[in-house]
Amino acid sequence: MRDSAQSTRERILQAAGKLFHRDGIRAISVDAIAERAGVTKRTLYYHFRSKDDLIAAHLQARDEPNLVVFKRWFAETDGDTAEKVAGIFRQLAQSARNAKWKGCGFLRTSVELINLPGHPALVAARAHKRRVEDWLGSIFSEAGAGCDALPLARQIMLLLDGSFAVVLLHRDPSYMDAAADAAADLVRNRLTSSGRLAAMAADQVN
Repeated sequence: MRDSAQSTRERILQAAGKLFHRDGIRAISVDAIAERAGVTKRTLYYHFRSKDDLIAAHLQARDEPNLVVFKRWFAETDGDTAEKVAGIFRQLAQSARNAKWKGCGFLRTSVELINLPGHPALVAARAHKRRVEDWLGSIFSEAGAGCDALPLARQIMLLLDGSFAVVLLHRDPSYMDAAADAAADLVRNRLTSSGRLAAMAADQVN
């Protein structure tokens, strides 16, 4: 019975995700989601108290898979840390060349809910963006960025989310490629600078 309930919940989430991706969260009704999932509205409300909770659950369900993809793209890109970070942008540029690409669902949702800062979906979106930022910070820390690790992670997030917006506006993935080059330069310069400072500090100690 528990597996069946979980299966129904997942089916509702998958149906909602497809419709939200296609038309946005505001344009999609609970009736449309229930019909797409093959359940009654009563069943949908058994699993989700409201449409707002369903939207939040949708984003929460995308959190880990999205981060896993970023980690995989980073790991599979050859080169130093700078090139690996740029690899994330270049993979996104490839995705943006697909006619069905509609940018970052977390950012799109935040735009639709701009007047509701406490909405549970925005809480989920902010949590996801913080996780990505924290992951980048850990990468830069391991690469020797020192106290620059977190500020550098924040700058890469600005490039990442900024390029999402500009590519979606112009429908031109080359902006994401340009962001890849900017990210690589930024990371390489910052890590080189941090390395020099660390070496100077070591020399002074010695």
